[in-house]
Amino acid sequence: MGEGVGRVVPPGTTPVPARGDPPVPHARGRSARPPDLGPKDRPRPPTGPIRAMTDRRYREVMSQGPRSGLAAVSSALLAMSRHLEVRDVLKTIVASARELLDARYAALGVPDDHGGFAQFVVDGVSDAQWKAIGPLPRQHGILAAMLHDARPERLADVREDPRFEGWPSAHPEMSDFLGLPVKDGDEVIGALFLANKNRENPGAGCGFTEEDEELLAILAQHAAIALTNARLYERSRELTIAEERSRLAHELHDAVSQKLFSLRLTAQAAAALVDRDPARAKDELHQVAVLAAEAADELRAAVVELRPAALDEDGLIATLRTHTQVLDRAHAARVTFTGSGFRALPAAQEEALLRVAQEALHNALRHSGGAHVDVSVERRGGGAVLRVTDDGCGFDPKAVRHAGRHLGLVSMRDRASGVGGTLTVYSAPGEGTTIEMEVPGG
Repeated sequence: MGEGVGRVVPPGTTPVPARGDPPVPHARGRSARPPDLGPKDRPRPPTGPIRAMTDRRYREVMSQGPRSGLAAVSSALLAMSRHLEVRDVLKTIVASARELLDARYAALGVPDDHGGFAQFVVDGVSDAQWKAIGPLPRQHGILAAMLHDARPERLADVREDPRFEGWPSAHPEMSDFLGLPVKDGDEVIGALFLANKNRENPGAGCGFTEEDEELLAILAQHAAIALTNARLYERSRELTIAEERSRLAHELHDAVSQKLFSLRLTAQAAAALVDRDPARAKDELHQVAVLAAEAADELRAAVVELRPAALDEDGLIATLRTHTQVLDRAHAARVTFTGSGFRALPAAQEEALLRVAQEALHNALRHSGGAHVDVSVERRGGGAVLRVTDDGCGFDPKAVRHAGRHLGLVSMRDRASGVGGTLTVYSAPGEGTTIEMEVPGG
């Protein structure tokens, strides 16, 4: 908008249109708290005349009555704080701004370092217009002025401004314009703007008033906080993924590398014995086959665990069902799943349940020697109970408890306690094993 309309474009993905609908609902499974902001990351509040102006305007809006003032501002701010994904935050900001200031169009662009926009989202544009508009806008004209000069722009007709450089033929016609930089302290992290104020006499001067500008400034301040929180949340998720991959790398080194080393030594022994003791060489070659099969199982388990959990899109039940189906095809043991859909748990609890199920399945398939492994999930009160049961050789849980991280039990207990849950192990030699994890409701 302004001089071209764009769309949300996270790097490396296909642009997705933002429709002219109300703010998007809260995404399932995203109720985890954002990470705490450190002093360097926390958006700094405005000071001096700007702070005095926005405080005054906030009190004025709140005094207009519950329908036109408090409810509108409160709804907009709550909608922004409800999301933790950057894309969802951007969509909610523009939808809230458009609704709060009664404009026909709204947009928000997050600049990149190459003269364009890393992300760009609009509200009020139809799908047909969206497809016809074409490429994303660049940082030029009025958009560039807002980003580089970091000052508000309120225009009676954007097309008559000397900085206006035109827009694509399919771009909607716009006249009055209100834009503000979104700032985190002294850093401009985005440009938020509106066009075509809904009014009885369009074209008679700028429909956006000084009061509208002050109200949008309040929204932009909270938008900076919400956007910074979302960025920190996504950064924390990336760190979590990196830690998980590091754990898998260590596991591959400890398990697969040792298996391959043993396989190599056994193959060398077989080669040395093939002439003078063919019977022993045959036994060694049989051991080579066993070690190769175990190494393949280790690799299959690691590859499955590296796959995206898809919790956000599919939910815990569907993700576990898919995971068990993959393992059932990859292993000789029968792997089954029982469970029905229920109200989503907090994201951290669902991830912990999934990771414990993966670890327990890995242990059962690797160590138990059982013919059947069953996974089940059921509701218990406001929370849930996960069980992974095998009919294998079993073990003495007390003996294993003193063996540090053997079988991953310590890791599973840590995951359970980390989300306020408990982990219980039921097993005995020759009687199979059940791993049970219970988490409370969110």
